[in-house]
Amino acid sequence: MRKLIFITILVALVNHYSFAQTTLPTPKNITATYAKKTRSEDGFPGKNYWQNTADYVINVNFNPTNRLLNGSEEITYFNNSNDTLREIVFKLYPNIYKKGSPRLMKFDDEDTNEGMNIESMSINNSVVEANNWFINATNMSVRIQPLLPKQSLKFTIQFSYTLNKGSHMRTGQIDDGAFFIAYFFPRIAVYDDIDGWNRNQYLGTHEFYNDFCNFKTSITLPNDYMVWATGDLLNCSEVYHDKYCTRIQEAENNDEIRYIIDNNDLKSGNITKSNNPTNTWKFDVKNVTEIAVAFSNHYVWQSSSVEVDKVTHRRTRVDAVFNDAHKDYHYVASDARKTVEAMSFNFPKWPFPYSHETVFDGLDQMEYPMMVNDNPVEDRAESIELTDHEIFHTMFPFYMGTNETKYGWMDEGWATIGEWLISPMIDPNIVDLYGIDRTSITSGTEIDLPITTLTTQLYGEAMFINSYPKPAFGYLYVKDLLGDDLFFKALHHYIKTWNGKHPMPNDFFYSMNTGSGKNLNWFWKKWFFEGGVLDLAIKNVKGKQITIENKGNKPLPIDVEITFADGSKEKIHKTIEAWKNGNKTVIVSTKSNKKIKKVTLGSTYVPDSNKKDNILEVK
Repeated sequence: MRKLIFITILVALVNHYSFAQTTLPTPKNITATYAKKTRSEDGFPGKNYWQNTADYVINVNFNPTNRLLNGSEEITYFNNSNDTLREIVFKLYPNIYKKGSPRLMKFDDEDTNEGMNIESMSINNSVVEANNWFINATNMSVRIQPLLPKQSLKFTIQFSYTLNKGSHMRTGQIDDGAFFIAYFFPRIAVYDDIDGWNRNQYLGTHEFYNDFCNFKTSITLPNDYMVWATGDLLNCSEVYHDKYCTRIQEAENNDEIRYIIDNNDLKSGNITKSNNPTNTWKFDVKNVTEIAVAFSNHYVWQSSSVEVDKVTHRRTRVDAVFNDAHKDYHYVASDARKTVEAMSFNFPKWPFPYSHETVFDGLDQMEYPMMVNDNPVEDRAESIELTDHEIFHTMFPFYMGTNETKYGWMDEGWATIGEWLISPMIDPNIVDLYGIDRTSITSGTEIDLPITTLTTQLYGEAMFINSYPKPAFGYLYVKDLLGDDLFFKALHHYIKTWNGKHPMPNDFFYSMNTGSGKNLNWFWKKWFFEGGVLDLAIKNVKGKQITIENKGNKPLPIDVEITFADGSKEKIHKTIEAWKNGNKTVIVSTKSNKKIKKVTLGSTYVPDSNKKDNILEVK
């Protein structure tokens, strides 16, 4: 007993020593957070961790004919930081369409305009003169009286802009009677413990970084339009006739996929209340980083729900809202439902956090809290992969609050591994190859940069490889190394620790170390921080032993298939731990005494820049 206790204490001390002594490359602005104790090297928020937040009350009136959006908002902003703020920085995301704004794509001339018009502004009921706010592309800075730590202030803003008709970039008109609107209101930028104000311009390709806030949203539209949005609909009986509210309630408690609105309903034209020329739809949601709104006067609506938590029996409603002519969308409700269920119980095995998830038939492939905007596609497998990829983003970045602008891999990498793993659960015939060949082809080239290269410094193929497949491989290999039980223990530790906060790369790495009880820095450093070629090779075969050589410096799983002279086969698998000590070769041995005829190296999810040395015929 004493010996066992001694050994346990010794192991704990060794683990603690290794965590304390083995650190990752850390930029000085991140190191500064350890000194301030807002973050820590054990993967927990520091004792002085803080983040700011706000309450938004937004009212929007949208005219589908001329696409003019008029809005007003009240924002109560809470300065939870230890700093005195003398300005407030806003994001005006629609200004990517403003003439002269920098962007990393081309827009139709008819969609470039004067951007968002700030018609009036007040702070704590005092009018702000226009010379006190300064607009630079998608950023707006407002001078304020000093806002002390732990204090708040209230903005009231009137704004308007014209929604884009073409050049659909995550938001815009879909057809003559359908629209998807996102990033449509002035919102306060993130002020954090690393960079202060987030002043990165929205350029179109890079994505977003927003604070967790509460939103009350009202949308006024002509009375033949139906609305779907982030948040719970508060006034169903005011906008829908009773039978549709009943159908929604039934869907929220039923596994069966059913129509809330079908073609017959659309033909009858008696879905929404029509006593007035317009209806106002009211939604409420708390603790989310973004909201989106979609509406149509001719889309059908399928719905179902699924139990996402076996303990509380909580259910999530899953919707597909679409143009009936798009035949792939007739499967989307089922695919989306299966995705929500798989996320809750298979990967990442975490109860789906929201009350509903709506997949809307749009012109994009983009995610929002409780909403997905997906274009129709003809290929069945592609439809499944697109659906589960975008829904998987619910966890990363929305539930976890990551900075997509700087660290795209912290959300896209997770959505990619989610797509790889969940797609075959929906259709066992799918082998999802998203990004695999492109990783092999680009490995070791000039555009093959370390994953931790800031996304703001990347574009094109380099941004894709670093954001999507490369980090997904890293997550997959750690899952393989730890085994499912320990991997999910570590991942759930990270989720519980950082949900609703703003984790940065080192927070994730150290949190996984702490959650698993293993120092994985040797792998994090080589895979995420360093460059290098992905290249395993069969060096030689001697008797029962096969020598595998790592010609690059990246740890990769080893998958060997041995074909014997009698035609029988044996497969051998080794995790990335085979390369933990920095060795360049690994010997794998067959247990059989049969003569080896051929050895094949590699598997689907192990990219290799040179596959010519992955097959060896034994003479």
